[in-house]
Amino acid sequence: MKSFLDSNNSVNKKLFEDTKEDLKGLTQKLKIGSVATKYLIKIVIPLTAFFGSLQKRENPYFICFSGGQGSGKTTLSEFVQLALQKGLNKRTIGFSIDDIYKTREEREELADSIHPLCKVRGVPGTHDIQLGLDTLDALSNAKSSSFTPIPSFSKPLDQHHPEDAWELFEGRPDFIFFDAWCGGTKPVSKENWKPPMNALEKEEDPEGVWSKWSNEELAGDYQILFNRFDLLLMIKVPSMEHVFESRWLQEQTLAKSISDPELKKKIMTKEEVWKFVMHYERLTRYILEEMPSFADIVLERDEDFNFSFVKTPYA
Repeated sequence: MKSFLDSNNSVNKKLFEDTKEDLKGLTQKLKIGSVATKYLIKIVIPLTAFFGSLQKRENPYFICFSGGQGSGKTTLSEFVQLALQKGLNKRTIGFSIDDIYKTREEREELADSIHPLCKVRGVPGTHDIQLGLDTLDALSNAKSSSFTPIPSFSKPLDQHHPEDAWELFEGRPDFIFFDAWCGGTKPVSKENWKPPMNALEKEEDPEGVWSKWSNEELAGDYQILFNRFDLLLMIKVPSMEHVFESRWLQEQTLAKSISDPELKKKIMTKEEVWKFVMHYERLTRYILEEMPSFADIVLERDEDFNFSFVKTPYA
């Protein structure tokens, strides 16, 4: 990948010229404000060129972008996919671990049988992993005439969009992108287990019933899905505090994209966002410590949303 990191590489320069107008259009569509040209040239284009250089094969490549809430993984996936499509004529599809949540009713049952915190979506144990595996299998085995429904979840409504509104992907893609805040994570070992580490755990889960249940769930079917990744890319943020700030920024961006007054009422306040992210803190801190050692690609993101490569497949 070293050659692809060179912005003067002829492949990269042509790829940028061929896709820059489409990428700028995506910036407006995503309502994320201005995106630095440097980000496109130094990060998006090299990744696109690298993925495009992988040997063509019958089965799609399954690539995970992992990183804390608001780290920029979904946005990066969108940009890379568009560049692959427009610049290299590749067929791509992506979905998120957020799109395969268990239903509210299923989570309420878990809350009744295991712990009240199981109702809150997000941690391992609150996703329908089988739905993810079924979607992956359907895309991987699709014929040219097949139409595969891609799961879609509404966060403000806390429920899946109606299935007849899900995107239908025709045929078999070259790449399947999956973004997940905990994608590729291994369960925390007993030796590394820590006592309650924030106000939420101290007040609502002092015995660790919920956190240990989630860790056991992570050790199960999640590993089946994660083991199918061909490549794991991690976005490493500076600290847990920046996860909080990034998630708050994400909530503000979501608010801008919603026009329905009733849905706007469901947008979280900053205090609600901080409490929400506490649900993820234990595993997020573990990810920040452990994942750089085994991820295939590591991007570092600073406080100002500047990205840089710190680990590549060929480093």
